[in-house]
Amino acid sequence: MDAHHKEGDAHKNAKSSENNFLNSLRENPWIITSLVLGLMLIVIISFGNSIFAGEASVSKSKAAGNVINFINSQGGETASLISTEKEGTLYKVTVDYMGNQIPVYTTLDGNSLIVNPISLTDAPASGSSSPSPSSSPSTSSSPSPNVPKSDKPIVELFVMSHCPYGTQMEKGILPVVDLLGNKIDFEVKFVYYAMHGKDEVNEQTRQYCIQEEQNDKYTAYLSCFLKAGNTDACLAEAKVDNSKLQSCVNATDKKFDISKNFNDQSSWLSGRFPLFNTHKADNEKYGVAGSPTLVINGAQASAGRDPASLLRAVCGAFNEAPAECSQTLSSASPAPGFGEGTVAASGGAANAPGCVI
Repeated sequence: MDAHHKEGDAHKNAKSSENNFLNSLRENPWIITSLVLGLMLIVIISFGNSIFAGEASVSKSKAAGNVINFINSQGGETASLISTEKEGTLYKVTVDYMGNQIPVYTTLDGNSLIVNPISLTDAPASGSSSPSPSSSPSTSSSPSPNVPKSDKPIVELFVMSHCPYGTQMEKGILPVVDLLGNKIDFEVKFVYYAMHGKDEVNEQTRQYCIQEEQNDKYTAYLSCFLKAGNTDACLAEAKVDNSKLQSCVNATDKKFDISKNFNDQSSWLSGRFPLFNTHKADNEKYGVAGSPTLVINGAQASAGRDPASLLRAVCGAFNEAPAECSQTLSSASPAPGFGEGTVAASGGAANAPGCVI
């Protein structure tokens, strides 16, 4: 895993409520911590009975050590411990990450991480118009209200080819693309910077070219690639014309200065991430900042990463939804990264993790 995870541009008080934090991801420079918060948000899948126990299974120092070790194992910046305290049936571990104090929570056995725990006792009364600041948004079952409608929705998914959360959404949306077929215009596009080294830069150039010149083979290639990241095997399986592909790769490299930007570290974003400009204009047009970013009919859309949620988001952008929109797709979220597993829901689109700086 590389330094992948978190986004944001500028300011605001890191001491504001976590709800405000989640709602202003794009405005805060320390959102690089989404790497940390995002990975935790997946909830590492094995809640033991100790989450409800009144007694701690491990000491505060042991639980805090588990948190720090986990964060620092992900690559990128390192975290250090500020404080640990018990809050009900959780430990609250405050860490220093890139100069910001960030609270995260772990179960009392020290095995599971939680972001933004929801208080059931502080839930708003029936009929209340505003949610409790401590509650996290849930995955919406309806399309984003800002997405315009059209007869044939244009669906653009911005990713980094090796971002585990980009691949997660790609796996979630491919069944939607297969179901709706030519009733939508679908394209995978790439974030304007890369976070996962030369392999990612090379892969994105290949995928750009397959879509440009051999688009009828792209979804077959991508479906295969998402299983294990095996480029050569998937080019063969999808029957991609390698000679035609290589010619396009060479031309694309020159057109967008891909190798030039990679080799010139002085041009890298924040001095760490090479620029990747195949879709630079669209990144700027839509305000894309990280992977994944879903754009439908020219507007950023919020959706879960499971096929059912993505189908709802896309179908909500039709003037008249086709019959396929009434079909049922899986509501299980694909696992981040390469592979075919699934994970528990991550708490909603608004606080789902991504690869961002």
